[in-house]
Amino acid sequence: MQRLTNKRILLGVTGSIAAYKSAELIRRLRGAGAEVQVIMTHGAEAFITPLTLQALSGHPVHQNLLDTKAEAGMGHIELARWADVIMIAPASADFMARLAAGRADDLLTAVCLAGDIPLALAPAMNNRMWRDKATVDNAKKLTSRGILLFGPDSGEQACGETGPGRMREVDLLINDLADIFQVGSLTGKTVLITAGPTREPIDPVRFVSNHSSGKMGYAIASAAVEAGAKVILVSGPVALAAPDRVELVKVETAEQMLQAVQSRMPVDIFIATAAVADYRPVQVAKDKIKKQDEIMALALEKTPDILAETKARFPEVFSVGFAAETHDLEAHARGKLIKKGLEMVAANWVGEAAAASGGTFGSDTNALHLIWADGQIELPLASKARLARSLIEHIAHHYDDCQRKGFPKTNNVVNLKKPGKPVA
Repeated sequence: MQRLTNKRILLGVTGSIAAYKSAELIRRLRGAGAEVQVIMTHGAEAFITPLTLQALSGHPVHQNLLDTKAEAGMGHIELARWADVIMIAPASADFMARLAAGRADDLLTAVCLAGDIPLALAPAMNNRMWRDKATVDNAKKLTSRGILLFGPDSGEQACGETGPGRMREVDLLINDLADIFQVGSLTGKTVLITAGPTREPIDPVRFVSNHSSGKMGYAIASAAVEAGAKVILVSGPVALAAPDRVELVKVETAEQMLQAVQSRMPVDIFIATAAVADYRPVQVAKDKIKKQDEIMALALEKTPDILAETKARFPEVFSVGFAAETHDLEAHARGKLIKKGLEMVAANWVGEAAAASGGTFGSDTNALHLIWADGQIELPLASKARLARSLIEHIAHHYDDCQRKGFPKTNNVVNLKKPGKPVA
């Protein structure tokens, strides 16, 4: 089940006899490559122990809304930011009623309200409770808000009766969950992504480079695959495993990256996340330079502008640039949008300015300021995996819009605005 690889699943377990199935669900989710954390209601503890679920998930089980051990005591916010999806299995009639009413009087309901991610419930209760008008109304109210209901199924129940209300089997729940990540918004499209740093050699052992980890680009590649695209990932040197179902092209220098990109053009969408070294040594020493003088001067020249040159040569390709800035983020990003004739720029803070957005080099979280010709939106602090999926959905939407309207001439339509501020 590759679609669940590296996904972060927050599993809620409520007070139902079907809680014993959550143990197998956790085991199977981890076997599919997902990371799982568990929230238990007090009712769930009557049916299965926290220790059991902790042993299976590999994480402490979360139980209390006001937890002094959580960062700033705001555990529900931390967990909502961490997860890619929240799944409640089993979801009791009582829990559905409290969620439908907008209650936040325990950790699980508070997390559900705090999350802006997919939320799915696997109902489990007596068939009479499931058929009761109050439960029927609650189910309709929840689905009208975009909450997914997986089941319930019909069959023999713990009470000895038979009918609807039985929690969906684990295999089916895993398939349902995996389907959340197969959005299909880029089905049939080819997406080329650059990621990581480049290394410009000084001599056989030294080079000019930067701190880029490649994590954002690799996350975007995985998200594009989930969206149904054929993905080509041109990567500088990074310490990351190749994402599933991508064509990985490894390069070292900016010149190699340029050749790798342009030899695979045209594509439908080009996303340039790579932190390409802006300069390279004019001369590369054949042998290792020995340490002699107190000061050594190194002559540098510009490297090719991969994004600008590729967009100029292939103007029909929908192109997205990245801008990492220490100041005047929006102004610099819009300037890049205009100068290079791009359809979109994703900007983020780096250096000291990144402290408020959590977007420091090598981190697993980031925040983006997404800018296009006549609009912008902030994608708030989240895991890079979740942020990548949100970014891909915005790109897919604007790509489709461009196809309907005809390609825009972005270098003629925008005015610079005042600099933005870091995203908290």
